[in-house]
Amino acid sequence: MTKGDGIQVLPSGAGYGIVIGIGGVFALLMLGITFLQNRYTRFSTKQAEEFNTASRSVKPGLIAAGIVSSWTWSATLLTSSTFAYSYGVCGPMWYGAMGTFQILLFALIAIKIKANAPGAHTFPEIVLARHGKIAHLTYLFNGIATNMLVGACLVLGGSQIVAAVTGMNVYAACFLIPLVVAAYVIAGGLRSTFIADYVHTVVLFIAIFVFGFLVYGTSDLIGSPGRFYDLLLDASVQMPIATNVDGSYLSFYSLDGLVFAIDLFAAGFSTVWLDQAYWQRAIASKPETSVRAYILGGVAWYGIPFGFATAMGLGCAALTSNPRFPTYPNALSAAQNGAGLSSPATAITLLGQGGAVLMLVLLFMAVTSSTSAELIAVSSLLTFDVYKTYIKPDSTSARLVQISHYGIVLYALVLAGFCSILNAVGLNLTWLLTMLAIIVGGASIPVGLILLWKRMSTVAAIASPWIGLACGLTAWLVTTWKRSGSITVETAGNTTNAVAGNITSWGVGWLMAVVLTFIFPAKYTSTDARHIERSNKIQGIKPTTTASVSPPETTGEPSGDKSENEKTSEQPRAEPEPESPVPTGNEIVDFLSTKTMEPMDPAAVRKGEKLAIGANIIFLCIAIILVPFTLFGSKYIYSKSFFTGWVVVSFIWVWTSMVICVIYPVVESTGALREMARGIWRDLLALGGRRKAKHRGVTGTGEA
Repeated sequence: MTKGDGIQVLPSGAGYGIVIGIGGVFALLMLGITFLQNRYTRFSTKQAEEFNTASRSVKPGLIAAGIVSSWTWSATLLTSSTFAYSYGVCGPMWYGAMGTFQILLFALIAIKIKANAPGAHTFPEIVLARHGKIAHLTYLFNGIATNMLVGACLVLGGSQIVAAVTGMNVYAACFLIPLVVAAYVIAGGLRSTFIADYVHTVVLFIAIFVFGFLVYGTSDLIGSPGRFYDLLLDASVQMPIATNVDGSYLSFYSLDGLVFAIDLFAAGFSTVWLDQAYWQRAIASKPETSVRAYILGGVAWYGIPFGFATAMGLGCAALTSNPRFPTYPNALSAAQNGAGLSSPATAITLLGQGGAVLMLVLLFMAVTSSTSAELIAVSSLLTFDVYKTYIKPDSTSARLVQISHYGIVLYALVLAGFCSILNAVGLNLTWLLTMLAIIVGGASIPVGLILLWKRMSTVAAIASPWIGLACGLTAWLVTTWKRSGSITVETAGNTTNAVAGNITSWGVGWLMAVVLTFIFPAKYTSTDARHIERSNKIQGIKPTTTASVSPPETTGEPSGDKSENEKTSEQPRAEPEPESPVPTGNEIVDFLSTKTMEPMDPAAVRKGEKLAIGANIIFLCIAIILVPFTLFGSKYIYSKSFFTGWVVVSFIWVWTSMVICVIYPVVESTGALREMARGIWRDLLALGGRRKAKHRGVTGTGEA
């Protein structure tokens, strides 16, 4: 490509080298971590419970780092920068606020999982225990659909950027990225994936800090917030934003930006509440710290789009008129901007080929860390909700691990093919993100209500997602036809057209969940002994050995709901458990013994709920209502001093995120690290002793 046509600054070999080389390094790292874990800790990846849920013992710092890693998509870096470039200073804050809120709200779901479904592996398992097989299949479909769309956002976005910057074949990238990640996920399961996510996050923050210091402190092209401000003033004159006050990049008032924020709000519920990856992190967390982990993860994640897009998205607008800009003298085209090329263009302008390499490494870390979460999530759905539920319920733990491996490979191949099809028909990351909630938004609130609202009925649980989907698709297509005159890839991807479908699907889904619950209040009950046994294990109800079963004090339903008590009263006589039970993957392994997982202490649950509700109210009032809408409503154009303060706050938030995700996990894991170090030291001493003894024996034989 010529300089004015695109941003390819590296040879195709660089793309293959980064994708395959870094992926290979992480595969070796995972093998090493898995070996150390199996040898020096009490956890073994050969057990399904450890492979898929990390034995439910992960501490909050590592959970928070995993949340940040799995929620830091290529879209977090690319699309947040795209909207900063497109809508000005509002883009990074809207992206951060609307993406963080769902994480904080999920803290409420996390505490309910520990209280009411402590033995679950996946969220469709909880639905199965509460509302039966039709509901189970409904949410299994929505869960897999969400994982496919999320995976496509990750892999397609990353592949298109690698192809644009290096000239690497985009279809090769679509296949290599998920397959390389699959190789190391298979090696280590969920716990080792957390550790790999941690390493990814460390590299991520290093790259973000490099770009931040360049933009705000050391680059001869910008180098200070004041110079940054002046360049954005010039950009506002040369490339005004039509829906902003005076076309300014420095005004929070942007109608298109507000539409985008609403779109992202609906999509965020779908991609968090329906993504098994987040349920899996809640399941894997220690019960007493699950709420803290999600609050820390939400606070930490906010700083990444806010800080990165402020520097790189606005930086793209500030540097467009610079001769070193890759498409100079032209600005980025609509297609290039839609593909997320604003931040790579900024990186290339600041550092040339070095900036391109660093940006590719940064994106590869974001894509692979998130994709690893999706791989292990889908494999869990296929293992526990397809194979164990409908094919072979009595599978052994070793067999379930094997099925998980097959599921990882299957999902990687299907995802690669899906991304290739999307690229062939001309879709990109921004298009996928704007329409995602239309497809799965109708199920996003109902799945949360199944745990959060004790009155949720079975008819409501089953019907609301399908009604939401039908209404969302209708609103999307009708709005596109009426506003744009035709339905094409371009018109359907228009943010205003898409937001009509997103909000309709999302809103109708939760509205129907409430309305249908009052119209059809009945709940599913089962008399099938196998289903009751599995439901009890998921919901933490101890098995009984009498024909008449007294209602337990803590059931799968929240307090006050009698349906689960009625169900357990019909339970037939259970056979006495063998003294040495054969592990089947349904048991909850408490490190050295096998027993049914106990629900959380009610007092701890109430404390966790208060903490989660308080954090959500504070964030909603300040980060979503007070600050953004005050700036929006006042139509204020930032002064130089205000913009400088804005930049400083965004960069301080990145530092805060780094402390939570990089330093805190190490501090809380010092005991485990010491234990592992002692084990390695003992092995080294033993190895040295054996070698010394062998040497003495050889010497003695020679002398004799």
